[in-house]
Amino acid sequence: MNPNLVILAAGIGSRYGGLKQIEPVGLFNETIIDYSVFDAIKAGFGKIVFVVRDEICEEFDAFIGSKYSRLAEIEYAIQEDPANINPGRKKPWGTGHAVLSASEKTDAPFAVINADDFYGREAFAQAASFLTGENRKDADYAMVGYPLGITLSDHGSVSRGHCEVDENGYLTGITELPAIWKEGERICCKNRLNSKNELTPDSFVSMNFWCFMPQVFSYFKSEFGFFLEQHAQSASEEFLIPDMISKLVHAGHITVKILETPGPWFGITYKEDKPGVVKALKELIESNVYPSPLWK
Repeated sequence: MNPNLVILAAGIGSRYGGLKQIEPVGLFNETIIDYSVFDAIKAGFGKIVFVVRDEICEEFDAFIGSKYSRLAEIEYAIQEDPANINPGRKKPWGTGHAVLSASEKTDAPFAVINADDFYGREAFAQAASFLTGENRKDADYAMVGYPLGITLSDHGSVSRGHCEVDENGYLTGITELPAIWKEGERICCKNRLNSKNELTPDSFVSMNFWCFMPQVFSYFKSEFGFFLEQHAQSASEEFLIPDMISKLVHAGHITVKILETPGPWFGITYKEDKPGVVKALKELIESNVYPSPLWK
């Protein structure tokens, strides 16, 4: 069975100021999602599940999803307020809840990615190889890891899952850092307690490229229930994949292999990031890595 690809596209783009999921960056108005889907299909992914908000689903399908319907099975999962528990909340409940939203649409080993990150062809090839491996067990997960130094923005702070990795290349812990930024030659960060620290550019971070088995949904469902017991009326607290995975790793329920890739990686956090992404894609096209237009 070909693996599924779950694309998290329900974000509201608060730092960007709009729907960066459908922002054109290619020479023929391709989006970053277009390149991710192109690479995923080449790597052998057979179904694409887009996690979106209900109010953007129709526009998203017209502009994005309909382009791939002849190449792969396309499904939509709606990320919405569970049981209308907090009607006044505008912000989605986080990446962990987004994955849980895709549970009824996902029927095979699957990868998860962000809609606004360019991961590179090698990342999808490694993920597909892991997900279709003969000796893989239900508790064997993986994460495509990137060196922190290549994932920063020149235009402001970013959030990243900072990883601890053992000598065998397995994740031992991951901490979601809400603010990481360049300060001259230094890389600085603040944790959720607002404590400032420094990080090294070669340390691994998660860019939300995960390889999961369908059994992960049962973990996410139970943990999200615990999360809501504490934060149901919050306007901003999020149920995040790194928090969930770190808890499962520490409990010994799963293992997470780090799939190393040097990149390229690039993404859009701020509007000022877009010209750099356009330039990087143009260089890849000129190097014959991608055709242009991408979808012929």
